[in-house]
Amino acid sequence: MPSSTLRNPAVVLPPSMQVIEVMNPGANSSLVAATRPLPALLPGQLLLKVHAAGVNRADLMQRRGLYPPQPNESDILGLEASGEVVAVADDHLNHWLGKSVMALVPGGGYAEYVRVDALHVMQTPKGWSMHQAAAAPEVFLTAYQLLFELGQLEAGQRVLLHAGASGVGTAAIQLAKARGAEVAVTVGSQKKVDACLALGADFAIDYRQQDFVAVLSQQWPTGVNLTLDPVAGDYLVKEAALLAMDAKVVIYAFMGGRKTELDMAPWFKKRAQLLFSTLRNRSDHYKAELVRQLHADFAADFAAGRIQPVMDSVLPWSEVEQAHQLLATNQSIGKVVLDIASSTLDATLTSGTS
Repeated sequence: MPSSTLRNPAVVLPPSMQVIEVMNPGANSSLVAATRPLPALLPGQLLLKVHAAGVNRADLMQRRGLYPPQPNESDILGLEASGEVVAVADDHLNHWLGKSVMALVPGGGYAEYVRVDALHVMQTPKGWSMHQAAAAPEVFLTAYQLLFELGQLEAGQRVLLHAGASGVGTAAIQLAKARGAEVAVTVGSQKKVDACLALGADFAIDYRQQDFVAVLSQQWPTGVNLTLDPVAGDYLVKEAALLAMDAKVVIYAFMGGRKTELDMAPWFKKRAQLLFSTLRNRSDHYKAELVRQLHADFAADFAAGRIQPVMDSVLPWSEVEQAHQLLATNQSIGKVVLDIASSTLDATLTSGTS
C-alpha cells in the first residue's frame, strides 16, 4: 500500500523522516543520522509519531550483525516505542487517531515515525509519561511470556531471575510478585541488590560477593520451580543443583556464552525442562495475543501505579552511543530510553562502538 493512502485528513505528514542507521554492522559498527521516506502502511497498521524509544540489548546485538530483523521488516533499530497515532491504514482503525500509545514494533523505533500492527499497541496508562510508555512494551511482554506462557508460574512457586536489575528483570520481579510467587534475583552490585529488594524481591544476591547456588540451596531447600536465564553458558551447570521437581529453566539470551558441558542426569532426575525463547521472531498473531493477555491481566495494575517500568536514564537520541554503552557495560538499573520528539538529532552523532 503506497504511503499516499495514509488516512488522516486532519494531519499533513512529511514525505520523509529522520532516523538512526547502523553503518558497517559488526564489531566496529557506528550509528549515524539519516533521512528515510515515511513508512508505507499495510492493512491493519498504524503510523506513530514517535515520542520516545526503549533501548534493548537486542539493539546492541543487531548492530553487531548477530540479530537481524525479520524478512520485510525495518532494518532500523528499536523494538518498542511510545507515540501518538497520526495515521491509519483502514477506516475501522480511525478510533486510534490521536491516541497516545505504547507499541511493540518489529524494528524501526529509532525514528521520527514508525509503523506498527494495530494489535501490538496498548493505550498509554493514565499518569504515565511517554518515556515510561516507551520503556514498557518489550520488557513487560518478554517477562510475561517467560513467566506465564512458558514458565507456567503459579502463586506460591519460587522463581529465580538472573540479571534481576535489567529491564526484563525489573519487570519480571513485579509481575511475579503480583501473581503471588516468591522471587530471588542475581545481580552484580549492592546498588542493584537494593533496587531489586525495593521492588519486592524476596532475595537479591550479588553474584560477585556470594555463591547464588549456596545461598538458594539454604533458603529454598526444595528447589527452584522456574529460572529465567539470559546468561546461559556455565550457569546451566550451576542451575542443575537448584532444580525443584518438574522445574523449568528458560534461556532467553546467551550473555555468558552459547556452549557448556552439561550433565543431564540431575535434569532427568527432576523431570526438568530446558526451554529457549525469543520474542522478535514470533508471529504477528502470537504477539497480538500476548499483548491482549498482558493487558487483560495487568492493565489495572499499570493504571493504578502498582506496576510500572523502572527507569534508569532518558537520553536525547543524539546520545544513542552513550545509551548503548550504558547497556553494554551493565551499569543501568531498569530501562534506558531515547527521547525523540523533544530532542534534536544532530547530523553527526557522538562517535563510539558497541
